[in-house]
Amino acid sequence: MNEVLRDLLERGGGLVTREVAMQVVPPWTLQYACATGHLVRVLPEVFAAAHLLAPRPHLPTLGRLHPALGHRAVCAWAGGRAALSHLSALHAWGLRQQATGDRLHLSAPPNPTVRTRPGVHVHRRQGFVVGPPYVVRRNDLPVTPLDRTLVDSWPLLSPAERRAPVLRAVNDRHTTPERLRHTLDDTPKLTDRTALRTLLTRLAEGCRSPLEIWGHDHVFTGPGMPPFQRQVRIRVGQRTMYLDMFAERERVNIELDGATTHGDPWQREIDLRRDALLATQGILVVRFAHRRLVHEADQVRRETLAILASRAT
Repeated sequence: MNEVLRDLLERGGGLVTREVAMQVVPPWTLQYACATGHLVRVLPEVFAAAHLLAPRPHLPTLGRLHPALGHRAVCAWAGGRAALSHLSALHAWGLRQQATGDRLHLSAPPNPTVRTRPGVHVHRRQGFVVGPPYVVRRNDLPVTPLDRTLVDSWPLLSPAERRAPVLRAVNDRHTTPERLRHTLDDTPKLTDRTALRTLLTRLAEGCRSPLEIWGHDHVFTGPGMPPFQRQVRIRVGQRTMYLDMFAERERVNIELDGATTHGDPWQREIDLRRDALLATQGILVVRFAHRRLVHEADQVRRETLAILASRAT
């Protein structure tokens, strides 16, 4: 391959556009690199080093690139007329990784010259502008804002995958249930919006994991249950802790242990020390494991009511 063209590829991380290449090499140099198999045209006017394509000929050429490189390719192709969105933006925000072969996503104004083609779906959006506040820069690529990305991605994910990015974004304090609800209100035609609204309600109530949501819906609400306070901040000495579900009158804290913590001696020791510290404040910690909460919900409910009744007297 021509040395100048090879240098351009290296500086471009494996990508080069025709516009950039034509500034330093004649057209036949680019054509020859493609003819000899060193370069592959992945999109109009966008070329990639052939060795970076996965050996999966059944996929569109763009789909054979690693998603991170594919995102750069579609942004170069769009040339400022569209931005990464939906599942591609979710990847850019670090909340769910796309895999090689996954369709890439862009959002654009209603009548751009960028159009859906194999390997990339262009979503037309009325009133959309490729600039603030509709677009932010992330890793030097145009990306839809986090709240918009999470709402747009919701119907494209399977029911089993949908909640994880939302939970992580809220738990990491990158957004809030209120901000997401505002974005949802601006998206009236979203598929399965009721399920997303329910999730945001649970998050606003303090639930922070699928297990806590399950407990709220199936165990810890209803007759006899107190109005638990969730994620209550308490400071004991130099340590700050957050209580999963705190019944203030009874001074009882319900902790829900996820499946990954079962059988971990180190985590068990941390929990015991934490529980002992809370006991110095008169707080009884009651722990329920994932297995019991899911498979013995009625028994867990009865035990909880009995403990609360004994503490109340």
